[in-house]
Amino acid sequence: MTSGTGDTDVRPESLGQWRDYGESTLPVPLAAALAAFAEHGYHGTSVREIAARANLSVPGLYHHYPSKQSLLQGLLERTMTDLLHRSEVAIAEAGDRPVDQFDAVVESLLRFHMYRREQAFVGSTEIRSLDDGYKPTYIGHRDRQQHMVDEIVFAGVEAGDFATPYPKDAARAVATMCVGVSTWFKLDGELGADELIARNLELARALVGYRADGAV
Repeated sequence: MTSGTGDTDVRPESLGQWRDYGESTLPVPLAAALAAFAEHGYHGTSVREIAARANLSVPGLYHHYPSKQSLLQGLLERTMTDLLHRSEVAIAEAGDRPVDQFDAVVESLLRFHMYRREQAFVGSTEIRSLDDGYKPTYIGHRDRQQHMVDEIVFAGVEAGDFATPYPKDAARAVATMCVGVSTWFKLDGELGADELIARNLELARALVGYRADGAV
């Protein structure tokens, strides 16, 4: 079974790196835009405020990004590139069994939406603010991520691992559940990241009707 992501080269020294989240490596202007958009929304943020957060003059900011819209697009492009790459590597690393690929992509989605909460939040809430020229590209990235989950669930049903009669709906419900953690999870909250992942993997398997040893 293929994940539809093409050949992803997974070297032994890189195994598990999709789980690693250090400090964000966003360029300073994009980091400033992210903080402002997350706090005030795209339309509630001025270019002057972003420049101030970035310790730049407005002309200095425009030297890097010529408009507020270009900042939003640059931010969302980096967000989706990171998310898609992590998902592809997680799936490739998991091997050929649909259930292992399913666990990997669910964990990858959960970790991204926990550790890159602000980026995920802005990406979900500011689609309406994208110019028509870029919006189809961004939606295409989101569709590509969903398609990864869809293919794995359909393969799991075909293999007899998953019993859901509604694989398309189940796959979308799983992705929606993963995305939703960005709206409430806190790294310093009562529920730790690993515990949340374990609970949500159990819920995700239930949504697709996972068969353990042939039993639903």
